[in-house]
Amino acid sequence: MPSPRPLDFLSLGAWIILGGALLSIAAYLAWPQTEKQGRDFWLFSPPNLPPYVDAAKTWNAAHPHPDDQLNVQLIHYQALERRLIAAFTAEAPIADLVETESQAMARAFAGPLEGVGFIDLTDRIRAEGLFDAINAPSFSLWTSRGHTFGLPHDVHPCLLGYRADIVEAAGIDMSQIETWDDFRRVLAPLIQDFDGDGRPDRYLLNFWDNNFDLIEMLLLQAGDPFFDPSGYPQFNTPRHARTLASLVSWIAGPDRFCVDAREFTAGGDRMRIEGTVIASILPDWLAGTWKTYIPALHGKVKLMKLPAWEPGGRRTSVAGGSCVAITKSAPDVERAWAMAKHLYLSPDVAEAHFRATCIISPVKKFWDLPVYHEPDPFFSGQPVGELYIAEAPNVPPRNSSPFLPLVKEQMMAILVSLKATAIARNQFDADSLLPEAQRLLDAAQSDIAARMDRNVLYRAPTPSR
Repeated sequence: MPSPRPLDFLSLGAWIILGGALLSIAAYLAWPQTEKQGRDFWLFSPPNLPPYVDAAKTWNAAHPHPDDQLNVQLIHYQALERRLIAAFTAEAPIADLVETESQAMARAFAGPLEGVGFIDLTDRIRAEGLFDAINAPSFSLWTSRGHTFGLPHDVHPCLLGYRADIVEAAGIDMSQIETWDDFRRVLAPLIQDFDGDGRPDRYLLNFWDNNFDLIEMLLLQAGDPFFDPSGYPQFNTPRHARTLASLVSWIAGPDRFCVDAREFTAGGDRMRIEGTVIASILPDWLAGTWKTYIPALHGKVKLMKLPAWEPGGRRTSVAGGSCVAITKSAPDVERAWAMAKHLYLSPDVAEAHFRATCIISPVKKFWDLPVYHEPDPFFSGQPVGELYIAEAPNVPPRNSSPFLPLVKEQMMAILVSLKATAIARNQFDADSLLPEAQRLLDAAQSDIAARMDRNVLYRAPTPSR
């Protein structure tokens, strides 16, 4: 009896699959291939797309050669980040230009400097005077170990947005507020129980203990960076312990004045519309989001500087950020650099971004553009751009360490733990919680430092002294 041949073991279904695969390969090989032309620019933010498309049209009209064309492509953020990291790992070609944000950039910084998948722009930025022309703190997220890999898109200073109609109807003068203690004291009469159930139906501020972005804003405002200039963690400072302990009384206990009114949710927006929460910390991009998605607040909101942690302290903070970076797979870095400057150093693009999003440009000479000084009816006629620009030089610098997300998670966990401790002890004042806050910070600091020491690609630097 003859031995069975290997293919005799294939079922009908397997033959169908194999045949389909062979047909697909044949079709691919037979299909006419066209060489890709131009250079790609990837971005993830839909509101940023129209100004860039217009800028690309201007560039393409002035550079008609097919290789010089600028192609703008909108990609979902998670897909963009995954493509970036995968391409950097495999050294695969991707877009010449990428608009990315801090998390993806921090991941790109996780290894040695020579392993970063973006072009080092430090010398170009310095030679063209852009370190002086652009708001200095805006470079911090795109700089690692003294080298800058991105051109900043924004500043993102924070102001306090509050329900001016409710505040002014109560006869409250917001100019009396300089510190967060003033904020609590001056606005305390607005915390009211309307239905008589013994619980407030109105709170003063949108803040909760498991939002590490809000926690980061307030810790940065307090003044201490999370890492020292060498990149070594230094977040277990007495100031951070005091700030975290103070935040507990904001969210728990008899003097609580904060409520969880989450952004980008229908419930949170309803709380803002109904006046359940009076004020929120608004980076410029969030002010633009309110204008777009909460039209019911039109003419009812005003902006002011953030209350400081102490008299004479910083009256703003910072949240978010993005930059344009050139990937190492770009075949012509000089051309990509020219394209990046065309997109990011254009007054027309800056104006279009602000009109669509309230995001101010980091380019200081643009701050005189009329658009930034126009009254905004949504914010009760205030010149929104002017108010944000006034605080732009004061935003706290940040660190681009790949360990920053871990630090932020630790800070959130510490605040959650402190709140639980305060409830268990029925003690909500900062002084009583200070030792526990410091203990938790010290433990978290040791944990992060140990993780850095174990990382063979990004070892913990020697602490600065």
